Amino acid sequence: MAFREPDPQELELTPEAFRQLVEEVASRLADHLATLPEQRASYPTADAVAVADSARGDAPETGQEIGPLLDLVLGPLVDATFNTASPGYLAYIPGGGLPQSAVAELVASVINRYSGVWLAAPGLVQLELDVIRWFCRMLGYGEGSGGFLTTGGSLANLSALVAARTERLGEEFLDGTYYVSDQVHHCVTKSAGLAGLPARALRTVPTDDRLRLIPDALDEAIRKDRAAGLHPFLVVASGGTTNTGAVDPLPEISRVARRHDLWLHVDAAYGGFFAMTERGREALAGLELADSVTLDPHKALFLPYGTGCLLVRDLETLRRSHGGAADYMPTLQDAAERVDFCQISPELSRDYRGLRVWLPLKLHGFGAFRRALDEKLDLARWAADELAAMPEIEVVDRPQLSVVPFRLRLPGASVEEANAANRRLLERVNDEGRVYLTGTLLDGRFTCRICVLSFRTHRDRVAEALDAIRRHAVAGVSELVSEG
Repeated sequence: MAFREPDPQELELTPEAFRQLVEEVASRLADHLATLPEQRASYPTADAVAVADSARGDAPETGQEIGPLLDLVLGPLVDATFNTASPGYLAYIPGGGLPQSAVAELVASVINRYSGVWLAAPGLVQLELDVIRWFCRMLGYGEGSGGFLTTGGSLANLSALVAARTERLGEEFLDGTYYVSDQVHHCVTKSAGLAGLPARALRTVPTDDRLRLIPDALDEAIRKDRAAGLHPFLVVASGGTTNTGAVDPLPEISRVARRHDLWLHVDAAYGGFFAMTERGREALAGLELADSVTLDPHKALFLPYGTGCLLVRDLETLRRSHGGAADYMPTLQDAAERVDFCQISPELSRDYRGLRVWLPLKLHGFGAFRRALDEKLDLARWAADELAAMPEIEVVDRPQLSVVPFRLRLPGASVEEANAANRRLLERVNDEGRVYLTGTLLDGRFTCRICVLSFRTHRDRVAEALDAIRRHAVAGVSELVSEG
């Protein structure tokens, strides 16, 4: 059989060609960053189908120049997005995407080293282990603690559930029960299903007037299940909910968990890094008592999406629940200071995530991040004060971290009328394009939210949001209701 010799250079870039490619991309991205303050914070979602259709294309047989490809991606496609990098993005849970991390990602992707096994890249793995150690110390975890970087809070919560199930229930887990508040992030219950727990295992515990899990109600629910012959094994508390930024009373919940020998996991994907600040540590008191904690560096460390973290008080619990072996694997480690990430996480193949966290922290130091987070706490409190001073606005709860929930004050309006009016208020603020806010339902009532978290968001943009809210609320309360 004839063998056709391919061009050995067809997919290879010369050093000069690589330099030119990176320089062109860097130039275009620098222009993009320079215009961020003027870009819309979101786009009219009615155009979504047309935008998606415009991006369709057949698989190319021959190559194309980089310029037109960047024109497409950095032009109409990036314009039609929720602009999560904008200083006006106050929706959901912002992050911002530090470009310093993108530089680290370029380095990591070009060197393309495997980090799932310690022996494959001991020095590079150590950089990632340093990041984990820094995070453990930030929380107050001591010797024997550890964890891993993952893609986000969803997979971190999944691994925490698997570890808790393994440690507390073993192989017979179908009679297990776990406990969450009615404000828990939906990925927790989704993860429970992926971990094999049946829907009947879920127990939803009520919250207080600030939407925090009630410890006494938790204790009562556990006792009731024990009396029924079931096996309570896990409670998931929140260190900053998505709805309102609520922080559950962690010391009291920890005492209940210890009393009944339950694993305590805290989903602090949004709020955990506020523990770097004095006010955050006070709000998150008791975080160090948890058996496991989820953090998202792509939220309150401002890093690019795809950067999550799970920490555990005892690293061996992850080895017992996630370990595995095969004849083709290299020598695995058993020393405490040498960790094979494939033995403590779900992934064997994984990208090298450590550099995208390590480099920004080394470039700027923890102090810069601490000061930025303190600013976000200040801005949220200022926004709440300003909203509370508006007669047309009701602040639903004072910020526990950096989320401010609010809605129109509409005496005499039905729930349906009020919900419709608040939705229209949100639409009108967002239509201006300078800020993007989102809402949620609290006890069936539509509630608007400001979430201040991006490193690019400062007082001037929050002031613009407040001005837009004030103008549309003052000018249009009666109109917003009558339009319903």
